[in-house]
Amino acid sequence: MFLEFISLSSNFVTKLRPTHLRCISSYVGQFAPVSVPSADVDITDELFVEKPPNGGHYFAETKPFSHFLKDNFNRRHNYLRISLTERCNLRCNYCMPEDGTQLTPNQKLLSTEEIITLGRLFVKAGVNKIRLTGGEPMVRKDILHIIDELHQIDGLDTIAMTTNAITLAKRLPALRKAGLTHLNISLDTLVPAKFEFITRRKGWKNVIAGIEMALQLQYSPVKINCVVMRGMNEEEICDFVSFTQNKDVDVRFIEYMPFDGNKWNDKKMVPYKEMLDIITERWPNLERIDDQENHTSKAYCVPGFKGRIGFITSMSDHFCGSCNRLRITADGNLKVCLFGNTEVSLRDALRAGVEEAELMELIGAAVGRKKKQHAGKATMSFADH
Repeated sequence: MFLEFISLSSNFVTKLRPTHLRCISSYVGQFAPVSVPSADVDITDELFVEKPPNGGHYFAETKPFSHFLKDNFNRRHNYLRISLTERCNLRCNYCMPEDGTQLTPNQKLLSTEEIITLGRLFVKAGVNKIRLTGGEPMVRKDILHIIDELHQIDGLDTIAMTTNAITLAKRLPALRKAGLTHLNISLDTLVPAKFEFITRRKGWKNVIAGIEMALQLQYSPVKINCVVMRGMNEEEICDFVSFTQNKDVDVRFIEYMPFDGNKWNDKKMVPYKEMLDIITERWPNLERIDDQENHTSKAYCVPGFKGRIGFITSMSDHFCGSCNRLRITADGNLKVCLFGNTEVSLRDALRAGVEEAELMELIGAAVGRKKKQHAGKATMSFADH
């Protein structure tokens, strides 16, 4: 919750930044009391402000969250992931076939303006966090412009990006200046030769340089996504924990998940509890720490270490009940669940000139069809295999 308190004589003037006030209700309930002098508070017209009879306190209420982004299980979807491209400069063997995939023609991908238009629409409805993904989002030439334009949207608190960091070190200062607030970096091994085997490309040193640049620019923490695969990198789990000792990083161990073309099977998956056992055998004092609301990662830390670790347990212990995410694919399809095949083309609606109200109806109908868990696939859980 971002409240700036400025001393003025013996009183306080409270500046409520409109781009962050929507966070208040999630922290302290529907109303947030703010102590201010009677005439010195600057409130935008986006807020309902009530002055009680005794004076001295204002109650700031956030705008109503659009019902179009609430599903039938009362989950509020305030987090939008936008894929900027299907292209990637790596060929990770758990993610993509060695010879790549058939790419959508450029004219069928979302244009820069369409991405910004959808960003504005979703933020207006209640989204306050947008994550840019891919493919590899940094292969898109207009990424700086996209981030800069998103940064101008009132009400958008977080602009995050998930990247393989191959070209990050040189470009991150400009991305930071444009408005990139949070960063996730994919890294599945701390062994350069194994990196080349997993990704079928060189570049391990580039990724490490990207992490160091992010730390230098004070991204805190720098999140590192590590997909754990049996027979591939499970013996490095403790090495990744050690990586957090002197660095402000959050290493998140991700259970290996099935996707088209990655030849998934449960024998390759290392479940969360097994990973936890490996770590606690070496660090028996490992501490469970509080998870943030709607976060997918179960958080832990080794006492005295600067960083932390977490586990994303999509397969063995799903977190569908608190899911607040929606996804837009690079070709403009809305996916309400990562594991679902049902998509709604927002690109086609935009290009057909559909009005905003009708577009929101389309989005609301898709959100309303969202299943309770894993797109309704009862056998998705590792426990069922």
